[in-house]
Amino acid sequence: MIENKKMIGKEISEEKLKSELLTLNMGPQHPATHGVLRVEIKTDSEIVAEAIPHLGYLHRSMEKHCENIDFRGVIPFVDRMDYLAAMNMELGYVLTVEKMLGTEVPKRAEYIRVLVSELQRVASHLMFYGTYAIDLGAFSPFLYAFQEREFILRIFEELSGARLLYNYIWIGGVWNDITDDQLKRIAEFIQRMDGELKKYHTLVGMNKIFIGRTANVGVISEELCYEYGLTGPVLRASGARYDLRKDRPYSIYQDFDFEVPVGTGEMGQLGDCWDRYDVRMKEMYESLKIIQQCLDGIESGPIMGKVSKVLKVPKGEVYMRTECPRGELGYHLISDGTKKPYRLKVKSSCFTNISCLGDIAPGQMIADLVATIGSVDIVLGEVDR
Repeated sequence: MIENKKMIGKEISEEKLKSELLTLNMGPQHPATHGVLRVEIKTDSEIVAEAIPHLGYLHRSMEKHCENIDFRGVIPFVDRMDYLAAMNMELGYVLTVEKMLGTEVPKRAEYIRVLVSELQRVASHLMFYGTYAIDLGAFSPFLYAFQEREFILRIFEELSGARLLYNYIWIGGVWNDITDDQLKRIAEFIQRMDGELKKYHTLVGMNKIFIGRTANVGVISEELCYEYGLTGPVLRASGARYDLRKDRPYSIYQDFDFEVPVGTGEMGQLGDCWDRYDVRMKEMYESLKIIQQCLDGIESGPIMGKVSKVLKVPKGEVYMRTECPRGELGYHLISDGTKKPYRLKVKSSCFTNISCLGDIAPGQMIADLVATIGSVDIVLGEVDR
């Protein structure tokens, strides 16, 4: 009371008028964090002053498990990292082991691997399309996306017996051959999907409300990408035309003709949320091109190369990286010459991509932070491992 009397008639400083920052927890039980991610947000009213991601809620000690099982037994474990792109997780690991073994993979198996990997990329980006629309308040696009994604999951179920975690790409080839009927249905799917993607983009990407929520929001510059080691669509949306499938080809990607889409700042600023959405939509077109080339070029033949039943990888170490739907996935494998990996270290693109949140969140409104996290498109199974 005495202090209040003293302030009467005197100028109140700006610092005294400022309120303390309010600390909020967004997650780990929050649908917009796309999994069990907890973001500690410090806000000044509706404006985010600081955002600190807290990880580890989905940690399963995957890398430690791999030290206690044989090389083939690791495949179901890598499935469970990015469970929305399990085929891509498997391909990276299997290529790592084959690089150390010097295994020759049959041509038909290589085509099937690329075919399922690109189908998985389309399925993953469809999931992004549908859930991102929900994040921003639209539900109908989710139903459209899942209608077409369901076709891909059914094909995968026929090939592997599972809809989500496949254990399909094996060391030396693939577990099960693909039939002519399945190839025919995939060909029909990509013809249909080309038109569907145009409809999807008109429904969401060109929607005035969606543009207002994503253009000039969550801008990530190319320089910031290099500072944090960001990869995949996040990097390409910032203007860097870099894709491992094109710049450092693995498997048989050097045989295919496709483009690498990059952000253009068409609706706002280069590297904003809209650009990240747009790059993923364009990537689906390119994946359809690759799938069509697989259908045109696949030949009959064996689907498994010569691999010993008792698999022992020579002593040494190797690093292998592949381009997954969310960015660059790296496997650092160390073998001591036994039937089990001595060490398997996984470099996650989702982990590095979410690490820049503390730099881009300050100054945004809370609603814009939701849009930013969704545009990065993380899977916590891969982040935490």
